[in-house]
Amino acid sequence: MHLHTIDWVIVFASLLICFVPALFFRKRAGQSTSEFFVSGRAVPWWLAGLSMVATTFSSDTPNLVTDIVRRNGVAGNWVWWAFTLTGVATVFFYARMWRRSEVMTDLEFYELRYSGKAAGVVRGFRSVYLGFLFNCIIMATVNLAACKIAAILFDLERWQTLALVGVLNVIFATVTGLWGVLIIDMIQFFIKMTAVIAAAYFAVKYVGGMDVLVSTLSAKTGPNGVHFLNMLPDFKSNWDLAIAIFIMPLAVQWWAVWYPGAEPGGGSYIAQRMLASKSEKDSLGAVLFFNIAHYVLRPWPWILVGLCSLIVYPQLADIQKAFPNLDPSLLGHDIAFPAMLKFLPVGFIGLMVGGLIAANSSTNLTHLNWGASYLVHDFYRRFLKRDATEKHYVMVGRLATIVLFLSAGALVFVLETAKDSFDIILQVGAGTGLLYLVRWFWWRVNAWCEVNAMISSFGFSILLLILRKVGLVIPTHYALTLTVLATTAVWVLTAFLGPKTDPQTLVKFYKKVRPFGPGWEPVRKQAGLSKAEARTTGDNFPVALVGWVSGSLTIWSALFTVGNFLYGRTTYALVLLAVFIVSGTVLLRVINRLWAKG
Repeated sequence: MHLHTIDWVIVFASLLICFVPALFFRKRAGQSTSEFFVSGRAVPWWLAGLSMVATTFSSDTPNLVTDIVRRNGVAGNWVWWAFTLTGVATVFFYARMWRRSEVMTDLEFYELRYSGKAAGVVRGFRSVYLGFLFNCIIMATVNLAACKIAAILFDLERWQTLALVGVLNVIFATVTGLWGVLIIDMIQFFIKMTAVIAAAYFAVKYVGGMDVLVSTLSAKTGPNGVHFLNMLPDFKSNWDLAIAIFIMPLAVQWWAVWYPGAEPGGGSYIAQRMLASKSEKDSLGAVLFFNIAHYVLRPWPWILVGLCSLIVYPQLADIQKAFPNLDPSLLGHDIAFPAMLKFLPVGFIGLMVGGLIAANSSTNLTHLNWGASYLVHDFYRRFLKRDATEKHYVMVGRLATIVLFLSAGALVFVLETAKDSFDIILQVGAGTGLLYLVRWFWWRVNAWCEVNAMISSFGFSILLLILRKVGLVIPTHYALTLTVLATTAVWVLTAFLGPKTDPQTLVKFYKKVRPFGPGWEPVRKQAGLSKAEARTTGDNFPVALVGWVSGSLTIWSALFTVGNFLYGRTTYALVLLAVFIVSGTVLLRVINRLWAKG
């Protein structure tokens, strides 16, 4: 694919606009770990929310959605649309409590919530397990997508792409800290959205317009009987697929699986942004804005490109034919997205390249900063060197950033597709999600629940992998269910039979965070607080429940209103628009009530 002079000008202009402003925060980031990792807890809701959205919009995200659409149709996206329930629950049940905890990382929460050696063990183990191992898988997935895009656009080898993105991301992650990441994310979001909307427009134009797209794909089905345009699966023609992509995500996956950016109860870089917010109100507003933008504003441009690719490249062999120099090891349905970019006109190619670099950088920068915060604050500072200066810990954080990227880069050569990586992450995190929801509302959950949940989830996942290697293949959705059942049984039994958390730790946690609901009633009495005193935070379970339901309906109805208007299905679109107006009105009332208490 050939870039003209104007394209290169746009690419470099995009990079300058994104990255230069971040340099102004270089000195501030080096002052302390609080500034480097949580921006001095002074981030407004809109900046934190934009950063969350930009982080989850990575270079692998359009590829992943294209992969899903080509394999399972539009309805296949329910595997991640179901996480709407998780995200909106975080808004109304958890965001304000996270901010009240005042920890620097979500792993520091363990020694605030639990007592004894087990609390330190789970904090230290997860700092390495999540901050290093899991984090490297995520970054490797992101950079694998970058390698596939660069192979299509510039015929680059994997190592060449990794070298280029590594120099850019590592320099800015080590120099600017979270403040720089937030500023870069904010600017990149608008560049990325403009680029993918342009990609969708020109892809649809190339195939003859929306009418042609809809009529062509309405008469076409996938190899497993998938109707590509359907927003809900066809329960009659393929029941197993409907279970895998719709029933399981809505019934189990959203609450049972730990997945970065959609953690039950909030966690990872979502928690980092909540903890960096300047108030409880800002924490709540940031997560709400993130979920609306994540599920409503972004999906349809990616989906449209994926649908168009089914007409232009019906088979993978068509992509290989169109790009004969493409490394066969990179060939997969996820590469159809960058393959569709060849139809962009001069100027827009430069915008898309700038947008894709921005998408890669926003996610890499966040994961480098977030992962380094775990390795430094929750492992190095907690267990190895507790009395060093703040500048020393910032320096170690910068070194950890470099090590993280090099490790993730090596892992790129192992992975094959974005969808495969997505499935791996879901499987390894299966079964632990319910624990992360319940631990805020039930005093009996202890640190050993966390330890045993991680061990059983990981161990069961390895067992299923071994069975797959010897020829006993269990479908992903059934494997997920088995892992969830086994892991949940283990940690619930541990809650009743394992050692209890020290009462003084529970009282201290309760007074600081003020979790609501009947699960803390014994601790409230030990703390000597009346029910009226315990309600001073303004949290209210029935109100939060209404907010959760109305928020989820608002997001889904808006998402499908847009889709039906695009398809030309006006009646369906108007009905969904009415649902959006009603549920959105209820949501605004709930937000106004909580906002006044923030």
